[in-house]
Amino acid sequence: MPPEEGKRVLLLMTTATYRASAYMAAAGEMGLRLTVGTDRPDLLAELNPGGSITLDYGQPEAGAALIESFAKEFPIDAIAPVDDDTLILGAMAAEALGLPYHPVEAARTTRSKYELRKVLSEEGLPSPSFRLVSAQEEPEKIALGLRYPCVLKPTFLAASRGVIRANDEAEFAEAYRRIGAILDDPDTIARGGPEARMILVEDYLGGVEVAVEGLVVRGEAHILAIFDKPDPLEGPFFEETIYVTPSRLPSETQNRIREETTRAARAIRLREGPLHAELRINDAGEIHVIDVASRAIGGKCSGALEFGGGASLECLILSQALGVAPPSMEREKTASGVMMIPIPGAGVLRGVEGKEEALAVPGIAEVDISIHIGGRVVPLPEGERYLGFIFAKGERPEEVEAALRAAHDKLRFDIGE
Repeated sequence: MPPEEGKRVLLLMTTATYRASAYMAAAGEMGLRLTVGTDRPDLLAELNPGGSITLDYGQPEAGAALIESFAKEFPIDAIAPVDDDTLILGAMAAEALGLPYHPVEAARTTRSKYELRKVLSEEGLPSPSFRLVSAQEEPEKIALGLRYPCVLKPTFLAASRGVIRANDEAEFAEAYRRIGAILDDPDTIARGGPEARMILVEDYLGGVEVAVEGLVVRGEAHILAIFDKPDPLEGPFFEETIYVTPSRLPSETQNRIREETTRAARAIRLREGPLHAELRINDAGEIHVIDVASRAIGGKCSGALEFGGGASLECLILSQALGVAPPSMEREKTASGVMMIPIPGAGVLRGVEGKEEALAVPGIAEVDISIHIGGRVVPLPEGERYLGFIFAKGERPEEVEAALRAAHDKLRFDIGE
């Protein structure tokens, strides 16, 4: 019997997550018993004792105590927080149960873009100038003391929600008020707490951007993949589109990306678990860490990664959480990529055409439309859900990128009111 089979893992996720199916599939492949912690009651909980637990992620101390009590009846061998909102509670629960995960303070740091920026700056990593401002002031006054261009962002939201570039004082005031409206939403206030009253302002950094996926084992970061982002991310909004790996950047640059990501992980004091980072390389070759998360890549993008023996990223994460050596941390040899399908406009999704034609494009592995017909489509900066995902594989990164673009060209979305 494999060493992990029969052990219980607690997955912590929100009901809005994209990540449930990938983690559940990995747990099934590994023969694990599964408990799912969510923010809404499971109506079928009585039919599966120990299969679920309801948690308030806005009250992490109480949630950790509830998990500790739950574990007395249903012993837990590993905890895997899946979404940003679950990270702090997960770290507290892991600490209480003596299970491997990132320290609570490290989780807090990655959960707040302001705290992250402070830590990276204090540890001497190249960092843009930044300033935390109240979201309840007159923006015209704040705008007078800033350098332009700059980027405004909430400190705790993901998927580029609320991230806006401003090139002058007038654009700053407009962006400030637009972010303020996002932060005034009751659900956003519940998620952010005191940070829902603040906006982070940073110098805008030009250059190309990459994403890095890693796994931290006993404090050492193991870089699993570097994704190129071939579409420019220059604003005013920062919609993620294509990720392709392996990177086409020079080997020397990739080595420096690995070094800076490792430096950032050590500065934050990440210890055990997944690592996702975003970095920018400017025209002078300087590398800046833009963001670090103590979780895996967002959305369904992990589907673009496969490791030795066909293992998924989630299999690696669960193996490491259980203290079991993963089958391999070597990524497959072929190139792969994912497109987060751009949202062409706001409204209600009435129909999607061209999916079969998109799937027929050579190299395309999957086309996943994530918003159901009749669902509301909201573009950035207000939106937080992707329209869908396209996955591709090929011999070379250039082939993968071309396939993703060709498949996207086949899709037609009917969005109306």
